[in-house]
This record gives sequence, C-alpha cells and structure tokens, in this order.
Amino acid sequence: MAHIKARKLTSSQSLEGRLLFAVPKKGRLLQASLNLLEGADIQFRRENRLDIALVKNLPIALVFLPAADIPTFVGEGRVDLGITGYDQVQEHDAGVRGVARARRQSGEWSAQAGEETKPQGCDTVMELGFGACKLQVQVPVKGEYATGKDLIGKNIGTSFVHLAQEYFARLELEQEGLVDADASQIAGRKLKTKIIELSGSVEAACALGVADGIVDLVESGETMKAAGLMAIDTVVESSAILIKSKAPSNPEMVDLIAARIGGVITAQKYVLCQYNVERTRLADATKITPGKRAPTITSLEAEGWVAVSAMVEKKRIATVMDDLTLVGATDIIVLDIHNTRGSRA
Repeated sequence: MAHIKARKLTSSQSLEGRLLFAVPKKGRLLQASLNLLEGADIQFRRENRLDIALVKNLPIALVFLPAADIPTFVGEGRVDLGITGYDQVQEHDAGVRGVARARRQSGEWSAQAGEETKPQGCDTVMELGFGACKLQVQVPVKGEYATGKDLIGKNIGTSFVHLAQEYFARLELEQEGLVDADASQIAGRKLKTKIIELSGSVEAACALGVADGIVDLVESGETMKAAGLMAIDTVVESSAILIKSKAPSNPEMVDLIAARIGGVITAQKYVLCQYNVERTRLADATKITPGKRAPTITSLEAEGWVAVSAMVEKKRIATVMDDLTLVGATDIIVLDIHNTRGSRA
C-alpha cells in the first residue's frame, strides 16, 4: 500500500531508482530531523504536506511516516533508511518476537521449500544526538505503588504495548523465581498484568481510573509532574537514531548519506580552535588541544613560533582557552564548523 500511495502522490515523477528515506512526519523528532537533512545538503520541497518528497540533488525520495511505523517499513525492506527513536525500534522488535513466538506455537513458522526470503529487520547506523528521553513506568505520586513489582496484576496503560508486556513478563517470572528467563519464556508468557493499549494522553489514564500505572515516554518530566505522576522504573533509554534495511536497494548511497549525516553531527559537537605558541611550549599546548586525530602545526615567519589548529569539543572550549592562555598561547580564535567528513575506514 505504501508503494501504491507513493506512486499516486508522484504521478508525474517516478520513484524508480531512488533510495527511499523515511522521516518522522510529525512530533518531537520532526524539526531536528529536517535540520539534520538540511545540514547534509539533502535538498527537497514538500508539496502541500504530501508524504513523499523527491530530493533535487540526489537520487533519493523522502517518505514522511509516523515515527512508530518507520522500524516496520525499514525492517521489511519497504524503505532503505529511516530516522526514528530507539524506543520505537525496541517496541517493533519486541512485537516481532511476540509474533514469532505465536507462529512457532501454532505451527505456522515455516517458509515454503525453496522460497527465497528477503532479510528482515533493521540495523542501527548511528545515534543522532537529539530526542533524548526515557520510557518509564509511572504511578500516582500519592498512590501505594513504589516498584514495578507492585503493579503485577494491575492495569497498565501504554502505547508501547510490546515493551510493557515484556517488562511485566520479566517481573512476573522473577517473582516466581525465574531470574534468568530467556527470550522465549518472556515472549510466551501469559500475563497476570493487564496491558491496556492507549494511543494518546497516556498520562491521564491514572487520573481517569483507566489504569493503575502507565508506561510512557518522559523528556523533561514536566508533563509527568503536572499529571501527578512519578517514575518508579525505566524500561528503555532512548534518543533518535539512523537505521537502515538489512538489504538496501543502493548500499553506496546509504553509505554516502550516513557519511554526510555523521559529518553534520560531528560539526555540531566540535569547533576549530586556532592559536599561536612558541615552539618551546608546543608540547604543553598540544596536550590541551590534541585534536580528533592530531593537531595541525605550521611554522610562522616569526622565529621559534608555530600556528596550531585543532578540533575541540564545544562544551570544553572555554576551559581550553583558559588553559592555553596559561601555557603562553596567543591570538586564540574559535571558528564554527558547518560540516566535516572523516575516513570511512
């Protein structure tokens, strides 16, 4: 259906030969994802809020999808690359484990003889450095629950049904003395705890009497506090990641995009620090600014002096400048890095 819809949306332009790149269509990851694409010089125009946008300067089509659906599309090979949250990938994988367990138990888990199947699943290419949050078990502040085990047998509201099921399956098994339960025991567990699937406003479930506790994402914690909730355990720590299909249509283009995005992320973390220092104090100065691989050192016309250039983490630059001054460095300047590229090796 995704391919049919895509072709209707681009009736005058073909997707053939284009690498498909899934991007969150809304929510907390959207704007940061668009900023990352801009930094990587992926040029596109999204017409009338359509879910497909053709990239102008590369053989790529962007596909705007809900973040929760992106691991499925990438994992099934429907799209080649995707930006989503680590939490969404874990939820998808937990769902796959549950389905696989059910199919094995029902005897449906057998491909037809000689049938060639495309590799399923997705690989993480890199962390993207934004969208940090935690998927946490939350309960009313004034309630009676203090640990996850206190919620065994209770009603739990969440949009992360599969991760919640695995979390409480593990707790229930531990309660029965099976501390080192394997994945098959967890996936096949019939729960005492009732998992209630909610698609939105999960934090209101306790106040409305729908659930005794919830499993939901927490960023700043302000929404959780406003709802009168507190976190008692963490299921998954998450941030935005770049994922790829196990069988991408154009591996070379995947590598190119990954290199561009990696360069943008590095540029966001570092600045270029340049300064002059006497050669006799060079060793002390380069201990302060070793660079990513090594500093660049150039002799100056002034005898006994050198110019040094090195990448420095942004969060350390003020302290680095102070320390350089103490060892005799002069003319210290700091430059922003818009992009960078390292070796693929």
